[in-house]
Amino acid sequence: MSLALSLFAIMLIPFAAAGLGLIHSGLGRSRSAAHALLATLCVLSITAVVFVLVGFAWTGFAGGHSYSAIAGGFNWNWIGAEGFAASGVNFDAASEQITLKLCFHIFAVGLAGVIAIGAGADRWRLGATCISSAIFAAIIYPLFAHWVWGGGWLAEVGTSFGLGSGMIDAGGSAVIQATGGLTALAIACLLGPRRGKYGTDGVATAIPGHNIVLVLFGCILALVGWTGLNAAGAMIFYAVAPGRVVLVVINTMLAAAASALAALSVTRFRFGKPDASLTANGWVAGLVASSAGCAFIPPTAAILIGLVAGGLIPYVVELFELKLYVDDPGGAISVHAGAGLWGTLAAGIFAYVVPGMRGPQVLAQMVGIATLLGFVLPLAYGANWLLHRVGPQRVDRDGDYQGMDIRELGAGAYPEFVVHSDEFVPR
Repeated sequence: MSLALSLFAIMLIPFAAAGLGLIHSGLGRSRSAAHALLATLCVLSITAVVFVLVGFAWTGFAGGHSYSAIAGGFNWNWIGAEGFAASGVNFDAASEQITLKLCFHIFAVGLAGVIAIGAGADRWRLGATCISSAIFAAIIYPLFAHWVWGGGWLAEVGTSFGLGSGMIDAGGSAVIQATGGLTALAIACLLGPRRGKYGTDGVATAIPGHNIVLVLFGCILALVGWTGLNAAGAMIFYAVAPGRVVLVVINTMLAAAASALAALSVTRFRFGKPDASLTANGWVAGLVASSAGCAFIPPTAAILIGLVAGGLIPYVVELFELKLYVDDPGGAISVHAGAGLWGTLAAGIFAYVVPGMRGPQVLAQMVGIATLLGFVLPLAYGANWLLHRVGPQRVDRDGDYQGMDIRELGAGAYPEFVVHSDEFVPR
């Protein structure tokens, strides 16, 4: 029962990637729509192959082979030491938990890799996207995934330092969402804003997405994928009983619903009318924030987590766009990094993993957040900076004007229709 249910839940995860692909495509320009979805497919393909060949060896699993070091009287488990190309995995019933973890990671690393496409929309070259995603699947994701899900030092801060049960992240608010979102931040900073986004006076120009219908439909697909993601992660990494999966599904839906309503209310109050794109971002932010503690929190906590995530999204989007001058067409940084970090912290605040250990559990989650900001973000930026020095990741000036579909694919997504003229991009 547990094997079948876990495998079924894993097979729902691609719906989350499809949802994000539609959201990124819809929030970008019409002349880059096909490019965004093809990039999504390419990232899923590249990350799956690279992770099996290289990444899983570094990720490992709890109780498996690993490299560790003694420092300060404690054993720090840093990185997995399994065989490359999954050579040490025995694909039979006796090792079903290991094979399930490998299967889960293949889909999870792809979902995490897709996130950065939203931040690089309308200007990130397809070849650079594929190479960057390969680096992500080989190094960045495996390292942090090992620390949290592979028996690494973040999972052991509970036994080593008495910090609750160690860092918990049932569905990947940190491992999947925050790593992907922080990588998206690195990409957006390296690429720079789209031409026409900021005037000479530094004022941001609103560049509306070309198809909000795709965006809203993507939100529904994402819900299906996230229920599978959260359920599979909880069962595979935290041995949650199959009967408790019902609570995971309920919490996932409640967090998304509360977050969308909060974003809708904030935009209605501030702008006089609700903003569809920010409400959609709020919906996904609720899904993201729900993941870490989905199996360990009551439904009322899921609602509160969603309300905070959705209420903050419009302000975080404005912070990056208007104050920090980071052009993020898909809202990937705010939704996945911002809500991912909040969800990671919220798991410590609301989860009832170890009674009477709420304070230490919060500290364990904060250690994980500090690691994301202090190690994963610089690593992602440094790796992509080196890649950018070898070959520019951004399309040339003609590509900015023509759009990614014509420039890189040779054909538009809507060949039988006249696309909107682009008054935002000077020739």
